[in-house]
Amino acid sequence: MTTRLGLGLPQMRQYDLGRDVPDVARAAEEIGYDSLWVFERALVPEPATQGLYGIPGAPWPDYYRGVADPLVTLTLAATATSRAELGSSVLVAPLHLPFQLAKSLATLDAVSGGRVIAGFGTGWSLDEYAASGVLPFEERGTALDEVIAVCRAVWGPDPVVHHGKTTDIASAVVGPKPVRPIPVLLAATNRRAMRRLVERADGWLPGAYGPEQLAAQWRDLRELAEEAGRTEPVRTVIRVNARVAAKPNTAADRPLFEGDTDQIAADVAAHTGIVPDAEILLDVQSEARDAAELKDTAAELYEKARAAGV
Repeated sequence: MTTRLGLGLPQMRQYDLGRDVPDVARAAEEIGYDSLWVFERALVPEPATQGLYGIPGAPWPDYYRGVADPLVTLTLAATATSRAELGSSVLVAPLHLPFQLAKSLATLDAVSGGRVIAGFGTGWSLDEYAASGVLPFEERGTALDEVIAVCRAVWGPDPVVHHGKTTDIASAVVGPKPVRPIPVLLAATNRRAMRRLVERADGWLPGAYGPEQLAAQWRDLRELAEEAGRTEPVRTVIRVNARVAAKPNTAADRPLFEGDTDQIAADVAAHTGIVPDAEILLDVQSEARDAAELKDTAAELYEKARAAGV
């Protein structure tokens, strides 16, 4: 069975968003990509008060400056496409007011004809939490639970009723409704997050950091699903952040997903078959100079991945 492939949409500051997002989305659909994806980076603190991913001293990459809003980006892509699914990997859900986020996603699903995938995570940036003004960082798990619960309620039948920590809906008609139940996927790396996934979500958004690590995380997730008595499948979309170069990376210690398209396609192939029916999201926007180069890279990598058996 052919692996479904997705492409990260252009959100970084080298792109002309109003022109390039629809252009790249159309091209990706024509190439054969099955889905289009966004991520969220609300701000970059300057000077940095916290290292990247919360790692002390780790620098923030320059390409995080000026990342476009994920929902606006998906809306631009929705207007330019008809087939590809529209996903977030990930939307930092606790940065958003739950009711407004639920309604925005429902509207986008209605507009796109039922193509939205809601990929959520808790994030790690203290500065983003402080700027959002919703709940403090220490309550990120509670905030994510609230978002999921509100989304399920708002997307469900009327009258909508929800009584939670930050959202109180006594009884209301809320529309538009999604075309179909929007799948909720979660980024989860530890057992606590995986337990939330098993109990509350439809799928999983792991990062591609090596076949062995992916296999170990998948074993943990399966164990937790069995313990919880979950029998329905866990939809999995593996995120690949690739740094594509024109020439092969000949370093003996070449990092995964750094090199030419042949090397990256081989790395992608090594991550397939570990999780049954897993999809692969290829984000190659950071090294492209403009949309034309991004489209060329996306087309070449798609061809090379298929040739590698993906």
